[in-house]
Amino acid sequence: MCGIAGWIDFHGDMRVREPALRAMQRTLEHRGPDSGGMHVDRRAGLVHRRLAVVDPENGAQPMVEGRYVLVYNGELYNTEEIRVGLLKEGWAFRGHSDTEVLLKAYVQWGEECLERFSGIYAFAVWDGETLFAARDRAGVKPFFFIDSRDGLLFGSSVQSLMAAGPWCGEARPKLDAEGRRELFLLGPGKRPGSGVLKGYRELEPGECLRYDRGGLRTRRYWRLKARPHAEGREETVAHVRELVSGAVQRQLVSDVPLCAMLSGGLDSSILSALAAENYRKEGRTLDTWSVDYRDNHDYFHAGRFVPSEDAPFVRQMAEHIGSNHHFVTLDNRELADALIPAALERGLPGMADVDSSLMLFCREIKRRFTVGLSGECADELFGGYPWYHREEILFEACFPWSRTTAVREAILSPDAVPGDGEGWLREVYSAAVRRADSLPGEDAHAVRMRQMFVLNFEWFMQTLLMRKDAMSMACGLEMRVPFADERIVEYAYNLPWALKSLDGREKGVLRAAFEDVLTPDVAWRKKSPYPKTFHPAYLARVAELLHDRMHRPGGRLRELVNGEAVGNLIRDPDALKEPWYGQLKNQNQIKWDIIDKNIRIL
Repeated sequence: MCGIAGWIDFHGDMRVREPALRAMQRTLEHRGPDSGGMHVDRRAGLVHRRLAVVDPENGAQPMVEGRYVLVYNGELYNTEEIRVGLLKEGWAFRGHSDTEVLLKAYVQWGEECLERFSGIYAFAVWDGETLFAARDRAGVKPFFFIDSRDGLLFGSSVQSLMAAGPWCGEARPKLDAEGRRELFLLGPGKRPGSGVLKGYRELEPGECLRYDRGGLRTRRYWRLKARPHAEGREETVAHVRELVSGAVQRQLVSDVPLCAMLSGGLDSSILSALAAENYRKEGRTLDTWSVDYRDNHDYFHAGRFVPSEDAPFVRQMAEHIGSNHHFVTLDNRELADALIPAALERGLPGMADVDSSLMLFCREIKRRFTVGLSGECADELFGGYPWYHREEILFEACFPWSRTTAVREAILSPDAVPGDGEGWLREVYSAAVRRADSLPGEDAHAVRMRQMFVLNFEWFMQTLLMRKDAMSMACGLEMRVPFADERIVEYAYNLPWALKSLDGREKGVLRAAFEDVLTPDVAWRKKSPYPKTFHPAYLARVAELLHDRMHRPGGRLRELVNGEAVGNLIRDPDALKEPWYGQLKNQNQIKWDIIDKNIRIL
């Protein structure tokens, strides 16, 4: 993986803006620690930082083919298939990188090359007159941009755009009324295509853009389409197995060391088992990794949202698949002290200790590995979350992971969020569910499950993918997410709920498809989210951070929150009856969310 950025301006001279391009490039160094490159001409500047994974010698960027210049972040998982097609067209290749294949595919087929790509990517091609850019179908790799009076700026992160602020006024971060609503009422989620800050936008999954002297045009080249599902139970189970197994096999291609994250949950265990089997056939042993917190066992208490500890299941699966397993144990105070660095790395609304722990976890993995597999996206695609199964909330007209703004608004000052927050949220929600495609004649439950799929795919899943990208790339670690393969996404969208939830279980079809490669305990384990710390040392440190922020000279936090309401909530942790966001449920999450919002405002 890599980091990309650029600036196109048809009215100025980009050659005098090289300092701006270098500033943008510096923000991407952690994403691409191996090398960097830059292309500058009169109208365009494109910069790149590289994390070398495939063909280190021949994949340097920006890559040039005639008048075409490419910067690219991602991996094509069907590189060889596309290469064969290009060889038939008469192309020759200098190396075996997917970068070279992608660029020549664009030169050969233009925008239609997107129909041939299978992978995770965000890229931009400049031909001297037009910039063309695209983002992968599932939104695994980010692409932010600003359409300004000074031209089009783009980058892999909002920080890369912010770095251009001294040279482009519209890149200077500003939080307007709409941004405050997103930050305070939706965060850590955000609307599809939003960059939260004023003027900042993001290509949506499956979207591309063209920018020339006529201006900016965007279009969706891929979207979820409703199709009939004609397979029965046995065919469906076999088809799911084939799709997931194929995705894992394609994503094991790497010229550098590759490992897998193993939490002991269903999704990561399936990926690890499949990867281990592939490695075993080649006479290799897969390395797997898990994370926990110092003394966490002593303070763990099972609950509705965290039913069991991971460690026993991790040991069971690692022994079952014969992996070389690594346990990472994080210090609780270090975890708290990493909260602000993680928030700054993410750049947009974050997920508290779920971010900082992932960043520290990835840092440990990176000491020995450059690429890893991770189990994100299965819950969104196959109905793993509680809100898919709780009938009392299934048909509520709200985002199921954040059902009301009441708690949020109660701790805010009247000036923090302008206007009617609940009304604004209802409008945003209504627009979201209208994007769900359905078949004529489908009953209300089938239509609702499609809406839930779209809500989870376009909203909740994007929050987790952004987290995984930002925290892993902060350490120069490439994380691949096989469940986000577009073939799996399209198939899962059209699975009837009775098949998706086979035997009345969340992700029932996945369990049935892979029961034989898992231990029985793991195959039928109740879902547990990303592991959290319960240690009082962590809670005490976060309270200190909140106190410091609240009383910082010249700080604005006290202007944004209702101090009395925050104090009451902190003194009574049980006041929060529903999760703050997703399955994050405790007053500590609110403490950190308040600090996080303060960082964004400043």
